[in-house]
Amino acid sequence: MALIREIGIAVRIVIIALWLQSAGLAALIRWVRHALASDAHRLGPFRSAVLVVWLTAAVIVLHGVLILFWASCYRRLCFSSWEFALYFSASSYATVGYGDVVLPSTWRMLGPLESIFGVLMCGISVSVLFATNTRLVNREGRTLQ
Repeated sequence: MALIREIGIAVRIVIIALWLQSAGLAALIRWVRHALASDAHRLGPFRSAVLVVWLTAAVIVLHGVLILFWASCYRRLCFSSWEFALYFSASSYATVGYGDVVLPSTWRMLGPLESIFGVLMCGISVSVLFATNTRLVNREGRTLQ
């Protein structure tokens, strides 16, 4: 019965984290679309760079929120200190996994699960950054012709 409980909790954590990531990226995509639409003729190389920097910073903050969410789960389930929970979450999310802080044996599968989640979410974020840059480059190309 303990395994079923652990799997159920893990599934809930992943679903909530997916909703957080999806909502965050949807807000960022809406912001980028608005920025691109409102600056149709004024968006030069400097303003494009500023947009990319802001978008990248916002994506990093979004991943920080996700790391904090996972850390709060670890704090509740596994660790008595926020320091260990945040450190473990950040190293797992980034797939560094130093191994100096480990989960209790009953929750050991959460670490690799967060690593898989982190890789997938970083990939999705990079695709949003790539799509934005592609759109900016295409827009610059049209204004140069």
